[in-house]
Amino acid sequence: MAELLSLEPLSVVFAVAYLALAIRQSLWCWPAALISVSLWAVVAFDARLYMDAVLQLFYFAMGIYGWYQWSRGGEQHAGIRVHWWPASWHAVTLVLVLLCGAGFGRALAETDAEFAYLDSFTTVAAIVATFMLARKVIENWIYWFVIDSLYIYLYLQRELVWYAGLYLVYLVMIVIGYRAWLKTLQVDEVAADGRDAA
Repeated sequence: MAELLSLEPLSVVFAVAYLALAIRQSLWCWPAALISVSLWAVVAFDARLYMDAVLQLFYFAMGIYGWYQWSRGGEQHAGIRVHWWPASWHAVTLVLVLLCGAGFGRALAETDAEFAYLDSFTTVAAIVATFMLARKVIENWIYWFVIDSLYIYLYLQRELVWYAGLYLVYLVMIVIGYRAWLKTLQVDEVAADGRDAA
């Protein structure tokens, strides 16, 4: 257990690097994410947060996907741009998150899992928010603010203080990220309007 605890702060360092680089829309955020989630999966499994451990494996796959999308996705493989999702997509997404979270929570409640429903809900919501970030959907930051607030409680209850502290830092970084991406979006919209006028 002591060896696993030493993985926790190391994964936190790479997680902070990931988010700081994601705010700047740097491709280097994805390698940092791959290292962080690999370490995190081991720690979460040891804490019997099974859905969180599975989530880290998903994050690993999304790290590869995001890396590709940011570098080669979009039109003419030039990478994708920050954009909004329609309100109807959010409505459908939130219903699916609630239904899937309840379903996984019920299944995990039959095991020795801790906080089965909260772990399941945050996991499903984080999957959606990660996909949104990989696709540069600006509302991902709003989703993350809610999710990370819940994770602070979850990690404190499991005495994973490094992760709880990380998510406190994340709340501040999320606000910074939203504002930075919003500025990028506004600049892109002004440039697009200028091209349309020409």
